[in-house]
Amino acid sequence: MRSNAPLPALVEPGRHVDAPSLSLGAGLDLRAMTSSAKRRCLAVVLAAGEGKRMRSERPKVLHELAGRTMLAHVLAAVGTAGADRLAIVVGPNQDEVVAEARRVAPTAEIFVQTAPLGTANAVLAAKPVLTEFDDILVAFADTPLVMPETFAKLRQALESHAIAVLGFEAADPAGYGRLIFENGVLAAIREDKDLGENERRISLCNAGLMAIAGAHGVALLEAIGKTNAQGEYYLSDVVGVARRRGIGVAVVSAPEEEVLGINDRRQLAAAESVLQARLKSRAMESGVTFLDPERVHLSYDTAFGRDVRIEPDVFFGPRVKVGDGAVIRAFSHLEGAEVGPGAIVGPFARLRPGAVLGEAVHIGNFVEVKAATLGTGVKANHLAYIGDATIGAGTNVGAGAITCNYDGFTKFRTEVGEGVFVGVNAALVAPVKIGAGAYIASGSVVTEDVAADALVVARARQVEKPFWAKAFRAKHRKV
Repeated sequence: MRSNAPLPALVEPGRHVDAPSLSLGAGLDLRAMTSSAKRRCLAVVLAAGEGKRMRSERPKVLHELAGRTMLAHVLAAVGTAGADRLAIVVGPNQDEVVAEARRVAPTAEIFVQTAPLGTANAVLAAKPVLTEFDDILVAFADTPLVMPETFAKLRQALESHAIAVLGFEAADPAGYGRLIFENGVLAAIREDKDLGENERRISLCNAGLMAIAGAHGVALLEAIGKTNAQGEYYLSDVVGVARRRGIGVAVVSAPEEEVLGINDRRQLAAAESVLQARLKSRAMESGVTFLDPERVHLSYDTAFGRDVRIEPDVFFGPRVKVGDGAVIRAFSHLEGAEVGPGAIVGPFARLRPGAVLGEAVHIGNFVEVKAATLGTGVKANHLAYIGDATIGAGTNVGAGAITCNYDGFTKFRTEVGEGVFVGVNAALVAPVKIGAGAYIASGSVVTEDVAADALVVARARQVEKPFWAKAFRAKHRKV
């Protein structure tokens, strides 16, 4: 029999770190997704795990999926599901986790679980704010694939029940806690180590996440004991406590892949695969063509217009937007860039942060663009570097041409007007301005401003010495 003794007072409330101000960043609708919007909601995100199986100096919840940390994925999902406020529970000395939480959700409140005494103890670390809300969502920062719709369903279940738990049918239930029903009613959640022989055959498993009515939350959590194999306060035991008190419990189900928890690098890779499939499916539904979807990597915020065509082996880092009808050819790498309608990028092109390509721009093989704006119809088809620059519409940048933007200490800008011809192997040494319609001869090193429509030849005059090479070879053969 489990003890109903309250948690030790030493660790019950945890240590509260005041927050300066709730903003989850762009694109999150805090009032969408739920018919329960009139009820105030607190999301308690548990992020105190050390993640030793990751074999990493980096906290587990800061490992990334599709260019965003696991913690940030979870905060975004609960925010979209209607959370009015966030309480993030961390372990002692987890400054990196706190910093990421502040970056993503500046007004979230941070609580410290002072000792690893289980998930119920972790939720109670946020006790100072638990009674202020109608709905309490409990989420795990290492379970980043749960959809906002699923969190919303948990909240909706609180309209008729005091507790809603998330379950899933497991292909292999070994290791998971099981949902134990009696007479069609959820009676308990039993951890795998505490299961009886017959209970091990149950395939409906506990995902760990749940919603609790705020009016009952603290009393139920404080009644949880630790008479179990681990000697911890299991959040899942709240179901048994509720049943003994005659309080109703609902079950919400989700697909197994959605509730995948991440404890090691293999599971991280599996979650990445699930998320990539999800992102690419959405992109294809919106009008994107992938010649081979499995050989393209997207970030969580990659944005596409219609009729975009993506060839294999393309990597999209965070903050990339691709306009209608653009083509991204094979082996290209894009990050922090904007590609205009009808533009062609690659193959083997690199767009770094701050690259903005206008309509119908052509960026060819082994061309790199960084912190540069290229106007309509600009072409740089071969082996060029364009950094810290503005390139006017219709300009042609020849093979091997570069903007020399860095002197070892400071970055400088190059400004090129419309309709300029930049010849092969030209070097534009910033800061420099090239007027519209100018012609830069091949091999020129341009260090001064160029007037509109001018020709610049900035290279040494060719000198030819007849038979010099023959005499040189003869001399060395005699040595």
